[in-house]
Amino acid sequence: GDHQSAGVSATLKHFPGHGDTDVDSHLGLPIIKHPRTRLDQIELVPFRAGVAAGADAVMTAHIELPQLDPTPKTPTTLSAPIVQGLLRKDLGFQGLIYTDSMGMAGVAAIYAPGEAAVLAVKAGNDVILHSPDGAAAFDGLVQAVKAGQNPEAQINASGVRILQAKAR
Repeated sequence: GDHQSAGVSATLKHFPGHGDTDVDSHLGLPIIKHPRTRLDQIELVPFRAGVAAGADAVMTAHIELPQLDPTPKTPTTLSAPIVQGLLRKDLGFQGLIYTDSMGMAGVAAIYAPGEAAVLAVKAGNDVILHSPDGAAAFDGLVQAVKAGQNPEAQINASGVRILQAKAR
C-alpha cells in the first residue's frame, strides 16, 4: 500500500521545484528566473499531481524565484506570494507545510534564526525545521504574535494542522 495508509505522511518536496539550480542551497541561495508559464509546464506538474493525490505535507525550498516574488534575497521558504499564494491558493493545498532545514545557507547566511522563523511562519509555513537556534526562533515567534506581526489565527491554524497530522 501507499505510505499514508501505513501511517507515514507523504511529503512533496522541494516546492516549487528544485531541479534546475546551479547552486546548492545548503551553501547559498539559488535563483531560478523562469516565468510562471514555464513553472506551470515543468516544475509544478508533480506538485499538482501530489496535491490532487492527497499528499499530507509539502516542504518548501530555499530557492529565489524573482518572477513569482520580486523581493530580493527572499527564498521560497520565506515568501507569502509563493507559500500562501501559489501553494495554498492556486494549488489548493490544505495540508501541512514544512520549511526545509533553516540551518542551510540559503536562509541562515541571510537571516538571523528569530527573524527567519517569523518570516517563514508569516509566509505560511506550519513547521520550522532545524532552526540553528530553536530558542531564538521560538522567542522571535512569540514576540511577533505579541506585536501583531504574525496573526494568532494563523498560528492556531498551523497548530490544528500539526495536531491533525499527529492524530493520523
